[in-house]
Amino acid sequence: MPEPPSRLVRSLGVFGVLFLTLSVTTPASSVFVIIPGMLQVAGTGAIWALILAGIVCVATAFIYAELSSAWPVAGGEYVAVAHTLGPLAGFVMLGVNVFNNIFFVPVAALGISAVLSTIAPGLPQVPVAIAVVVGATFVAILRIRINAWMTGIFLLFEVLALIVVAVLGFHGAARSAAEFLTAPVMSSPVGLVPTSLTQIGLATSIAIFALNGYGSAVYFGEEMHDASRSISRAILAALVLTLLLEVLPVLGGLMGAGDLAAFLSADDPFGLLVAARGGDTLADWVAIGVVIAIVNAVIAWVLACARFFYGTARDGSWGRPLDRWLTTLHPRFGSPWIGTLLIGAIGVACCFLPIQLLLILSGTGLIVIYAGICIAAIVGRRTGRTAHAHYRMPFYPIAPILTLVALAGVAWTSWIDVEEGGRAALIMTGVQIALSAGYYWFVLRRRGNWEVQIPSS
Repeated sequence: MPEPPSRLVRSLGVFGVLFLTLSVTTPASSVFVIIPGMLQVAGTGAIWALILAGIVCVATAFIYAELSSAWPVAGGEYVAVAHTLGPLAGFVMLGVNVFNNIFFVPVAALGISAVLSTIAPGLPQVPVAIAVVVGATFVAILRIRINAWMTGIFLLFEVLALIVVAVLGFHGAARSAAEFLTAPVMSSPVGLVPTSLTQIGLATSIAIFALNGYGSAVYFGEEMHDASRSISRAILAALVLTLLLEVLPVLGGLMGAGDLAAFLSADDPFGLLVAARGGDTLADWVAIGVVIAIVNAVIAWVLACARFFYGTARDGSWGRPLDRWLTTLHPRFGSPWIGTLLIGAIGVACCFLPIQLLLILSGTGLIVIYAGICIAAIVGRRTGRTAHAHYRMPFYPIAPILTLVALAGVAWTSWIDVEEGGRAALIMTGVQIALSAGYYWFVLRRRGNWEVQIPSS
């Protein structure tokens, strides 16, 4: 048996990282699973929400691109924060990301049976989710280049499903897109009513989450050729494609809906649109495409999560023997295979928890992560810590300031959202921050200086 490699192997180009990153963002899952909730909240005001969220995401992508160019390291965001704001802030970011990363896999897998309900009603939620997590875990052990091409093929089915929705919506459109901007409306018990600014604000927070994922490219930075120069292109391309693949189907669906009030209040508005315009058979195939997208996202996220934990273990975050297990690379595939199996095992265990509990436990970590990288970008510029980055964001400091202002608004809308769990999730994020800070202060500092390592190119 060959000796295991001592480090992650560079075998990916821009397209390979782009395929993996788009698979994490999973536009089809966002359109069919997340955005219907946004339509119920803000109606056609969802177009304004997507525009506002898109502006924030463009700004955040610039920040990700600059920081990732400076430190294209598998650990991701916490590496940049630690090197600009110090080890305590870096480990808090790491801790919040632990919760964010672990719970995504079971949440996505638990949603598959609901998507398949129109084709195969009565599928058991938990067994289906476990089967998906187990299968994704074993696939994720394979060589990263194989996974990149595999997710790229799956991504093709996802894109085709979204194209079908957009084409059916735009063909024979029942209304103009201009009215969504000039007179947005939402569904209510008495019919269509004007959408308020508050509702658009709530929908914008959902839209930011729906568009998220483009920054995950950094997790694959250590397996990318010339990552410091190329990773910014993968991040920015992933964002542009995500915006196109999510905004066009939503716009097409709103323009093409026959009964707008019913479309805005439906749990599966885009599936109903496809069934009405293209027939039940086409709707079934689109549903299968969405399921493929979710499975693809689970595979890609297990890959990213394994590399995140590989980075944390290399920095000595967990102690023996866990650090040794998480950094063990497969002798043939070069993947952190024991860490991948551990993540799969945790994902399977979490499948037995209620999905609403998982959503609350995952918290609103995205707010902290985005805020952390904004401050890291500002401090990195002022101290010169990011001066070696090959990519420099345009119009600095507009991007980090704009993002911080938007995040304050998202935090506020989460705090006032008591019924849907927004406040509970925000409180859970506070708990995560406190636990992470406590672990760093009482465990890592007593062991010695915790230092984030940057492997040589």
